[in-house]
Formats: sequence, structure tokens, C-alpha cells
Amino acid sequence: MVENKINPTSPLLSLQKQQLLLRMEYECEKEEFKRQTETMGITRKIKRGLCWYPLLVGRSYYNSLNQLVVEVIRTEDKDIEHAFEFGRPVCFFQQKYDGKIHYMNFTATVSYADEERMVIVLPNAGALLEIQGTDRLGVQLYFDETSYHTMFEALEDVIRAKNNRLAELRDTLLGTLPVHQRELYPVRFPWLNSTQEEAVNKVLCTKDVAIVHGPPGTGKTTTLVEAIYETLHRENQVLVCAQSNTAVDWISEKLVDRGVPVLRIGNPTRVNDKMLSFTYERRFESHPAYTELWGIRKSIREMNGRIRKGSHIERENMRNRISHLRDRATELEILINEALFSSTRVVASTLVSSNHRILNGRRFSTLFIDEAAQALEAACWIAIRKADRVIFAGDHCQLPPTIKCIEAARGGLDHTLMEKVVANKPISVSLLKVQYRMNESIMRFPSEWFYNNQLESAPEIRQRGILDFDTPMIWIDTSEMECHEEFVGESFGRINKPEANLLLQELESYIQKIGENRVLDEQIDFGLISPYKAQVQYLRNKIKSNSFFRRFRPLITVNTVDGFQGQERDVIFISLVRANESGQIGFLNDLRRMNVAITRARMKLVILGNATTLTKHTFYHKLMEYIQKQF
Repeated sequence: MVENKINPTSPLLSLQKQQLLLRMEYECEKEEFKRQTETMGITRKIKRGLCWYPLLVGRSYYNSLNQLVVEVIRTEDKDIEHAFEFGRPVCFFQQKYDGKIHYMNFTATVSYADEERMVIVLPNAGALLEIQGTDRLGVQLYFDETSYHTMFEALEDVIRAKNNRLAELRDTLLGTLPVHQRELYPVRFPWLNSTQEEAVNKVLCTKDVAIVHGPPGTGKTTTLVEAIYETLHRENQVLVCAQSNTAVDWISEKLVDRGVPVLRIGNPTRVNDKMLSFTYERRFESHPAYTELWGIRKSIREMNGRIRKGSHIERENMRNRISHLRDRATELEILINEALFSSTRVVASTLVSSNHRILNGRRFSTLFIDEAAQALEAACWIAIRKADRVIFAGDHCQLPPTIKCIEAARGGLDHTLMEKVVANKPISVSLLKVQYRMNESIMRFPSEWFYNNQLESAPEIRQRGILDFDTPMIWIDTSEMECHEEFVGESFGRINKPEANLLLQELESYIQKIGENRVLDEQIDFGLISPYKAQVQYLRNKIKSNSFFRRFRPLITVNTVDGFQGQERDVIFISLVRANESGQIGFLNDLRRMNVAITRARMKLVILGNATTLTKHTFYHKLMEYIQKQF
């Protein structure tokens, strides 16, 4: 079972502890960035997705927020996944001919990024001139001061809150104030199962907080979308947030598919015309008054460029003209913003972006936080400040927030606000119990270990499989083979090449067993998961160089556990890597990662691991025992 380490304490003490732990994480991440900047070469930064080099500078223009932006294109290493996304700070650099790096004396912000093109907001025109006049140009992620400052500010606001709704929510979520309910007749949803229906009704009834706890494959997103849709029958507008841009994109798309008008603050992570049309920038630029506003802004910039050259009287006239134009520009901005917000039902953003200036002064009756179990508590409070009640959705038995400071994690920074409310206000929790993904044999072990044996399989997928008389779960024990782990550095962790090679042999054999043409015709897909980046990279490279897999590459995904969160595949292979006599298993001790890995599989799960090393841990001993008894 998952151990509950959360001890109830006073809300103010809890929040003050959060401040301390967040400060530790801030200092740790800042120091790590400094170390990377000073010691890590460009090649390593590129491989880790932290840097693009060399760059081609494209067009520049002023966006709908009147910010100067420039487009840059990476010309090499386009297949390497990167970490650039909306809102992330970046810095530009030039690599000198002697190999030394010169960092430019300004920071900028990512507005949009895809595989090879990025739109970056610049601080001023001088920055643009510096970029355009530089060869051997690159850009790398910069330490994100802004997000931390916003989180610290939110925690301070919550601590200081007194005699207002924020204070009541603080003392309800973290303290002893009870959760209040509205008296409503239950609403029937024939297209939902009973636990999903119960969850939606709990959302509708609560005056303070509700939690939709969605284990893997239980239709958490479907339930959340229904809850939002029904809430909009009772409220004019809601705020929907998540920790990551990807999660915001996902829930926004589902709402758009239901016909809900969404205003997306920030830019989506995927190139998708449907979602781009709902972004704030695109909607702002589409308003009829924008043409006049654009012309006024252009005139102001031009006059600012000429003002120093005129006579005293001309300068005074231009200042008056600029002042008049700015007043008109402000009127138009207010007009357009009011039109956008009055015509939308859902405002969607990341938790940090809910602090965006265009949301200043706006309040919402209800805030929905998706993937809440992956969000730092402080990030949740950023958005909660704007709401009268909050709905959490997620699964605290899956991946926690990413914490870089070990001491902060040990102190409880990885214990999310959702997790605390689950422990403090269990009456608010609705557990979704029917899963629609896994063969029942795959589901049963995680159900027993993580969910008090409460999950059940939908009848239509209970015995789902690819081959007749196939075994849904296999553990291939590598302890009698020459499969040894190697440490390859702090960034990429460990690698076990013999185990990876064995995995690919098993994958090829299984594809042949199914039938190559059937795999292609039915688009049977495969996921290869390892906790370690080095193992993932090795597997990717081997698949690329193996002629057998060429036809099947679109059907094979290789990624870390974190990279597979929220995804599923027909067949999952897991390479556990660790193989040593001392029984050291590193972050395989975080069982939530294994919960994610196991529950990605629809029909077949193949685990490769050294049983001698791994089964010294109770979880892996029980998992192997379960597989041996079942099959």
C-alpha cells in the first residue's frame, strides 16, 4: 500500500514550511543552472534539450500584446526533444571562434516553440539588433526566476489572508473548517458509469472543494470535462488550469470538442490549428478593432523614433499626439479584452500563467485544476487566489512533481496540495473505479497495491488481448544473464546494454509472432519504457539502426516513465536496468513510477529486470510473485 506520510498541522505552519522548502528548491535549481552554464558544453546542453545551436534568425514583429518578438530556427539536431515552451525564460549566446561562450546581456521569454521553430519575446529593440548582428548564435534555457517569485508571492498572500474567501479556503483545505455542500438533486448521466456520475455530482454540490481521483484508464478527463460542462449550466465562466502546457492543451481540446468556447492563455505546445484559433493572441488579433489598434501602436513607435530629431515645438506636439494615441490604444485594448472575456466560457492556462496580467482583477466562481497531483502546492495557490471554490483532478498514486533538491523532497515539497486535501478532507474525494484500458490481469496488481483493491475492469476490455492463449504479463529475469548496469553520468543515470538488446530481441520476436502484416494493418502499437534516460537513448538509437524495425517505427514509442504519463499502448516493454549485488535500485524506490509504467499497457506487459537485485524490495518481490502465480 502507498504510505501516507502527511501529518496534519495548522495551515499557517504548513504554509510557512512550504516557503522554506520552496526556498531550498529555488536555491538548488539556481545553483544547478549556474553549474550547467559554467561547466556544461554546448553539445551536452543540446543533447539534454536545453539549448539550440546554431540558429537562423527569422522575421521580427510586434505581437498582439505589443511585445517585440523574433523567430529563430534551429538548423541542426532537430530530432532531439527540447524543453522550450511558452513562458520559459531564455538567454542568447555567441560561440566565439576559440570556442568560448559570450552570453548576451539580456533575457527573453519563449512565446511559442515547435520541433524546429521558436518565437521569442525580446525586452527591447536593442536586443533584436544584437541578435541580428551576430553569427554563431545560440539560445538556451535560463533560470526561471519569475515562476518562483510568483509562487513565493502566492504563498505570502495565502498566509496573510484574513476575513476573506482565500482565508476560508486556506483553513478548509489545510485546516479544520468543514466542507460545505449545496442541497441539489442528483443529476443523471446515462453515458457515465456510477462512480463518474457520483464525482460530477460532488463537484456540482460542493461550495468549497471536491477531488476527482482518477486512477489509470478510469476516464478522469471524460469526467472532468462533464463536470466543467455541467458547471457552466450554473455559472457563466470558469478557470481551468494545469501544471503543464501539455495538460492544458489536452483538457482544452476536449472542451472545444464539446462546443465550449475556450480562451487559452499562452500558446499550445503542439501545432494544432484548432487550438491556435482559441489562443488569446489569435482571438485578440481577430477582433475588428485590432486593425486600428495595430496602426496606432505602429504610429507611436514611429513617432518615438523621430521625437529626438525635431524642434522643441515639434517634440512637444509629438508628445501630445503620442499621449492622445496611447489613451486611444488603452481604450481599444479594454474594448477587445472585454469582448474576448465576455464571449468565452472557459479561461484555460497553466497555474503560473494564471498570474498573467490580462487576468489581473478577474475572479471565478470555480477553479478546476487538472493533473493536480503533479503540481507544487505553491503553484496551486497562484490560481486559487482567483476562485471561490476549487476542484482538483488527478492521481496522487502516480508521478509527483519533479523536485531537484533531495532535502526539500524529504521535507515534503513533493507532497501536493491535492494529496494533503485527500488526507484532510476525505469526504471531498470521489474515486473513479471502473477502468477502460487494461486487461484485468494487468490491472489487478496495481489495484491491490495502490488503490485498496477498488478498481474493476469494464466488461468489454476485461479479457482483451492480441493473441489467443497469450500471457498478459511476463517478467523476464536477467539475473542469470550477463546483464550489468553502468553509471553514465548524473544527467542520464544508468544503462544496461545487454538488457536493452534482449528487450529488442523479445520485441522483434513478438512482432513476428503476431504477424508483421497484422501489426501494420491493425496499427498495433508498442511502448518501450525505462526509468533512465541513457537506456531510453540507447534503445532509440538501436531501433533507428535496425532494419527490421524500419517499417514499425511509427508504432514504437521509446521514453522514460515521466514521458509516458497519460499515455497508453497495446504492448508495453519495461527495462528496469538495475543489476547489482548490493540491491541498490535508486529511484525505482519511488513506486509511483512503477505504477505509471505498469498501467500504460492495454493488452500485454513485458518486464525485464534482474530479480536478484530487485526482489530485495517488497514491491518487486510481490510483483514477481504475482506474475508467477497468475501465469
